[in-house]
Parts: sequence; C-alpha cells; structure tokens
Amino acid sequence: MTKPPLSAAAHRIGIPLLRSFWRIRSLGTHHVPLGGPVILAGNHTNFADGPLLFAFCPRPVHFLVKQEMFTGVLDPVLRGIGHIPVNRGAADRGMITDSLTVLRAGNALGVFPEGTRGAGDFGEVHNGLAYLAMRSGAPIVPVACLGTGDRGSSAGAMPAFRAKIDVVYGKPFLAAPDTGNRSRRVVTEASQRIVERLTAHLHEAARLTGRSLTRGEDPAATPAAADARA
Repeated sequence: MTKPPLSAAAHRIGIPLLRSFWRIRSLGTHHVPLGGPVILAGNHTNFADGPLLFAFCPRPVHFLVKQEMFTGVLDPVLRGIGHIPVNRGAADRGMITDSLTVLRAGNALGVFPEGTRGAGDFGEVHNGLAYLAMRSGAPIVPVACLGTGDRGSSAGAMPAFRAKIDVVYGKPFLAAPDTGNRSRRVVTEASQRIVERLTAHLHEAARLTGRSLTRGEDPAATPAAADARA
C-alpha cells in the first residue's frame, strides 16, 4: 500500500485547521520514529481524537476507522488519506492484511485499541493491537488525548470552542517478540502487558499536563505544565 496522494496534504492543513477551533498542545512528538513501521495507540473518548492524532503526529498515519464511516462523501476522503475500514462485529481479515501491508511498507498505523469511544482509560483493550504488533514487529507509541471527552463521546458532542486539549506522545516500546506462537493465550498475555504500558503513559500524561483523569473534569493545566516538554 503506497502513501495516498491526499495524505500529506491533509496532514499539512490539519494543525492550523484544528487550532482554529481549540487551544491544542502537542507534547512528546520526538518519541515518534520518523521512519520505519510504528503503531500509534491512542485512548478514545471523543470524535475529535482521531483528527487530533492524525494531524499532530509528525508523520502521515493510516488509521483504523469503523467501516460505518465509509459512506457517502466521506468514503473517498477517508480512503484518499489512507484510512482502513474495520468491521467491528467480526474477525476482519481484510483489515489485518491491509494493516500489515502498511507496516511492512515502513508506514505508521493508528489504532484506538479500546475499539470505540468510551472511558478513554485503556480499561478495555482488544487483542488486535497485540496481534498486529507481534506479527509486524513494529514498536508501539502510546498517545494520550486529554481534554476532548469532557462534553461527551458522540460526534455531536465535540469539545467546546477554544477548549484546552493536550495530545501527549510517549516512548515507543515493543509488545513482545514474535516466536510464531500466536495462540489466544500468548496474544492475550502480550495485550495485558500493552495495557500496562498504555495506562502508565496515560497517568504520566495527566501528571505532565496537570489534568485530572476523572471524566467530566477539565481543570486548567498547571503553570509548570504550560512550559513542559515531553
């Protein structure tokens, strides 16, 4: 899968467009490898999380997006920027093939391992992330979006205009070596280790930015965090 022609253009205009709506800080982008395969794993509470991770990542990203989004005028747009449809109701071999193709070509893949918008605390992570990481050998970069879920989780409940939002990238890590044994037990154990790393990053991101992880709260970042750099 080659890089779609619209991806670079969308990536360039994403930051100024999103910053016209919200006050956004992006921390830790230096943790994202600029070359080679990598998986970005983000928490997910709001419809805005995907565009934020896509725009502020220092390299173009192919995101896994629920197949219901690929309708009408959105279908050619999402495919044009390289996003991959996911059938969340069944084992999706097409998604796995497309994802591995992206990673084996040395590109970045974006995943919300919780599967859908929810608490955003990595409390329920599907095993697909572990499977893709093990099969590809790609490192995982944890990403915390903080401040997007304060008004709800539906597409119609976007963050308030000029809301403070933080996108925090963490240090990359490997899920587990791929020994060829991808039994349910092995993948589940790798997934549990991934959850520990993602949760630890979420709490570190909250500490760095001075935010609370309690849903419905959006305290202003502390003065010290205002000058922080991951």
